[in-house]
Amino acid sequence: MTRTIVLGNEYDDNLRSILAHVMRNLGARPLGADWSVVGSQEVTTARLELRGKIVDVESETYVGLSITGDENDMDEIATLVSVRRTE
Repeated sequence: MTRTIVLGNEYDDNLRSILAHVMRNLGARPLGADWSVVGSQEVTTARLELRGKIVDVESETYVGLSITGDENDMDEIATLVSVRRTE
């Protein structure tokens, strides 16, 4: 199953850095990225490959920084990010 988890605020640069670190440590490989503005909302998306599966990372104004992909992978990523944020 696919799951989307909002990790936190889209403007949290520390959270973005932690997520990037976690993804690198898990061996994720970047596949592409995009940026757009829709009305008053800014949307940044990145697509990564992790263990042969796709992970989408999205930063959207008023929504937050989210990850979407295999539910087990999303749970693992969210847990690792949470642990790093409390260190």
